[in-house]
Parts: sequence; structure tokens; C-alpha cells
Amino acid sequence: MNETNTPTRTQLPEPTLRRLPWYLAYVRMLDGQNVKFVSSTHISKALSVDSSQIAKDLSFLNVKGKTRIGYEVKSLMATLADFLGFTVPHSAVVIGAGSLGRALIADVGLSQYGLQIVAGFDTDADIVGTTVDGVKIYHVDALQQWQLEHNADIAILSVPIEVAQQMADAVVESGFRAMWNFTPVRIKTPPRIAIANTSIYAHLAIIYNRMNAAGDKPVI
Repeated sequence: MNETNTPTRTQLPEPTLRRLPWYLAYVRMLDGQNVKFVSSTHISKALSVDSSQIAKDLSFLNVKGKTRIGYEVKSLMATLADFLGFTVPHSAVVIGAGSLGRALIADVGLSQYGLQIVAGFDTDADIVGTTVDGVKIYHVDALQQWQLEHNADIAILSVPIEVAQQMADAVVESGFRAMWNFTPVRIKTPPRIAIANTSIYAHLAIIYNRMNAAGDKPVI
């Protein structure tokens, strides 16, 4: 594959950037099944994305398939993982070790994408001092000192909305480079902090809206 002049992630259209992990997950599955080549048509059928769109998305990475054969699975998998930054390990902590936070800590799939959760933080006396899959939960008061000693990259926020901004401020003050916000609140951070908001409730609202639009209104 020709990888010269490949654009950076920030230069890609955001819809393309959102689709690339879908392609990676699919070709990883194919690799596990010892499939050697895959066409954009096969990816299209599996992911319900137009094959011409797939070819256009991959062209941003200077990835080209072979005529009548398609893309080499291992090569495509490696290129996607490298471009998306999943081959570079990043350490993270979870702020808020309730049900969602503990589920994230226990999600071994994140490590396949370069994210290693190394600590959790909470205020609940019943949670502080325990471990989740070998990851220790500390009191949030220890966050700044812990970060000073360990220098993790990312803080994952899964706290109640009432303290979301307060905890976000603590994350900023502690020197983290990025924040993954799972609260439904749009928190404020300085420009130097990379941030992504993942609202479960917003996506649930979208599901309900699409159900209603399709005529599948729930019976009350």
C-alpha cells in the first residue's frame, strides 16, 4: 500500500473518521477467521455502508484494493489500526466507579484499541480501596497526587451530573491530556484538553425517535 501523503485524523471528514473503526472491527473479525482478502462489496453488505463510500473513505488513507480480489485483510487491518492511533498504548483512569465506571474498567476490549485503564476514583467508602479486575479504586481526593506519580493520559468521566463539572475541573488541574465524558452534561474544559462526549441518554433518545418515526410507538 502507498502510505505517502496520508492525511491526519484531524484532516478527515468527521463522518469518515467515525466509520473507520467499523471497518477495523470487521476486518479484525475476518482476520480471526483466516480470511485473506475482502472487497468493498463484502464490507458494504456486512456494515450497510455503500461500497463506493467505503472505497472513498479508504482512499483518504491511500489504501487501494486489488482488482477482482479486494483489500488484503492483514494489511488493511494494520493500516486502519495505525492511522486511528490504536497501536499506540494510552493509560487512562475512570472517575466515578459506579456501575458504568466498573463496566468500563472490566471491558477488556478497550485494551485491543490501545486503551489501558490503570486506576479508578470514587468517593463512596464502600468502593474506595476495592479492586475491579485488578484495577484499584482510590478516593478522588488522591487524584492529583496519583497523577503526579503515574502521569496517565486520559480521564474517563462517569460521575453523577451534579459533580460532573467539579470533577472535570479536578481532571484539568491534575494534568491529564484528554477527557472522555460519559455524563449527559456538556462540561467546560480549556482548549488544550482533548475531549469527547459520549451521551448514552442522547443516543437512547435517538433510538426512541427513530422507533416513533417508523411507527413503532410504545404501548403505554
